[in-house]
Amino acid sequence: MKYPKGTIKEYTFQSEELQETMQLLIYLPANYSPLYKYSLLIAQDGKDYFQLGRIGRLADELLFQHEIENLIIVGVPYKNVEDRRRKYHPEGDQNQPYIRFLAHELVPFLEKEFPTYQMGSTRALIGDSLGATVSLMTAVQYPHTFGKVLLQSPYVDQHILNLVKNFKEGQLIEIYHVIGTQETAVSTTDGKIKDFLSPNRLLSEEIKAKPITYFYQEFDGIHTWTYWQPDLKRALKMFF
Repeated sequence: MKYPKGTIKEYTFQSEELQETMQLLIYLPANYSPLYKYSLLIAQDGKDYFQLGRIGRLADELLFQHEIENLIIVGVPYKNVEDRRRKYHPEGDQNQPYIRFLAHELVPFLEKEFPTYQMGSTRALIGDSLGATVSLMTAVQYPHTFGKVLLQSPYVDQHILNLVKNFKEGQLIEIYHVIGTQETAVSTTDGKIKDFLSPNRLLSEEIKAKPITYFYQEFDGIHTWTYWQPDLKRALKMFF
């Protein structure tokens, strides 16, 4: 079945926090109108979510069938593997400036350009692997700004576990979290093989100990878009 297609526009944005020009891919629904209000979904690995995740086409379908509310999707692409690690990894030298860029620069820019609800509960972050990690870090640091976070197979280390353990405002955020039962030997970009499953289970226990609205599921699969892409439909319907 053919659905009315939304548009994906490219924007460039000068970030003071990062001292660089950031590219943005912004999906507007087919029936977009400045007279409506929209929720916001900001995707790390932005190009991957549009190309591999096909999130724009999925939104077209769900909006047409009235299965989700009005939604604008903003993809923030990374420039290369090194750039991704510097911004997304907890130990990356641009990790904190990137998180501040999301909260202090990107959100005000989007609210100026588009008719959004301007409430934390209507703003979500999504990412896979390290993109999920930085999404979670951002939501924990800015729970009044981002009330929802969708995690697909996040990289979890002791820093992330401590961050959640010490998080005091769990009632402000909702978390969607999936991990594959076969993600026990994942090749990371720094050339190492890491077990993702065990740390994700520890993360799940930390989240469950908080007053956080939380969905957690383990899927039968590995660390790849083959599994993340089909999972997106449920994730979007659950949160929007």
